[in-house]
Amino acid sequence: MGFENDLRRAADIIGDAESVTIVSHIDADGISTEAILAQALAREGIPVTSVFVRQLEPMAMRHVPRDGSLKLFADLGAGQQNLLEEHGLSADEVLILDHHVGQPSGTAYPQVNSLDYGITRMSAAGIAYLVAKAIDSTNIDLAKLAVIGNVGDMMARENCGLVGPAREIVQDGVEYGNILVRGRDLNCYGTSTRPLHVCLGYCDDPYIDGISNNTNAALRFLERLGVELKNPRGGWLVWEELPFDDRRTIISALAQQLIAHGRETDRLLAETYIFPDEPERTPLRNASEYATLLNACGRWAKPRIGSSICHGERGEAYRDAEHMLAHHRTVIRDLLQYILDTGVTELSHLQYVHTGDRFPDTIVGIGAGMALSKLNWKKPMMVLAAMVDEPEVTKVSMRTNEWALGRGVDLCEALIEAAAEVGGAGGGHRIAAGAFIPHDTEEEFVDGVNRILKRQFASADPDDS
Repeated sequence: MGFENDLRRAADIIGDAESVTIVSHIDADGISTEAILAQALAREGIPVTSVFVRQLEPMAMRHVPRDGSLKLFADLGAGQQNLLEEHGLSADEVLILDHHVGQPSGTAYPQVNSLDYGITRMSAAGIAYLVAKAIDSTNIDLAKLAVIGNVGDMMARENCGLVGPAREIVQDGVEYGNILVRGRDLNCYGTSTRPLHVCLGYCDDPYIDGISNNTNAALRFLERLGVELKNPRGGWLVWEELPFDDRRTIISALAQQLIAHGRETDRLLAETYIFPDEPERTPLRNASEYATLLNACGRWAKPRIGSSICHGERGEAYRDAEHMLAHHRTVIRDLLQYILDTGVTELSHLQYVHTGDRFPDTIVGIGAGMALSKLNWKKPMMVLAAMVDEPEVTKVSMRTNEWALGRGVDLCEALIEAAAEVGGAGGGHRIAAGAFIPHDTEEEFVDGVNRILKRQFASADPDDS
């Protein structure tokens, strides 16, 4: 059985279902995945109900109905097949669409998992889209949502653009007309909404000496170039609004700045994905910012609002999402400042901090990623957080970068192994992963992760350990 056969089989299983319950994750990938599937099923006249869960664990299974519907687990399920079995679900009533490491079980649940075919740069939204396309080829308008999910799950980060089957999905959107690709564009978050100096000031991939982490310095840098930074009404321009020649001037100057400080320029440019059917200067305008909007909805327990936006709602749901996004950014800034003010504990191969119950456990991973560039970027960053609703459990989030990946680091593998040693569970991706562990095993767990990371670094190059 090949990947295409798995997609066709999944489409047939869905087509034969009298009703479907979608169980999906709350992040940007999970929300866009649910939206793709829900719309594709609705177009076929199949009744569909959606359930969003923060994690697939025993308590969450109470939200999975015990009825005759097909249970479609999306962006989760592959690593929790024993849980599905314990819940009494048979192979005939389950379909899994996932891109996480699978866990074998006694029941052969039908599934589509891109990892089974060596496709590592594909999110669940990409898989959901390919299934939707197999159901009906006219579903190519949903490619846009697949791109949002792929970008939101960092599938474009390592290669500064989507690759492989995920890149082929982009082309479907281009042909349909709701995706515009900008090759060799500025690799910086906020190019559709932020004033340029703010955009550059927050850029840390690549880290630009004299500009990153300093919006005032970024403004002075741009002013010296003599490019127009404001429109005729006095408002700040965003990158997307700049004339081509000004963009070229800025990119050239940024490249010179990187070279002058001995840094590589290979991450200065990236392929970006613009949505011409969305309003200019809004988070809906490009894939990266759209994904952040969805993440804000999910992290603040409102994934259905994000789903409504993916379905085309631009009224009250969008206004609510904008408020959540603003709140999300404020709390993230507070979290980052807390990590920097508190300081981290450094071990030989990782750095970590415990935030207690000061911040929602759903956002600490974002804080870990942001803190990494401001601390020792050569050591993976771990944030531990108390779970208010489950005081016996500690949430763990880890982030690393391409430099560490190139030296053998695999956070997903490390957290799965270390969590299992203390009776917890881990998962995720090489560059970003998480775990849930018993709160009284934190010290043992941290030591275990450090030991595993040391082994990973050493396996690639003993000199890097």
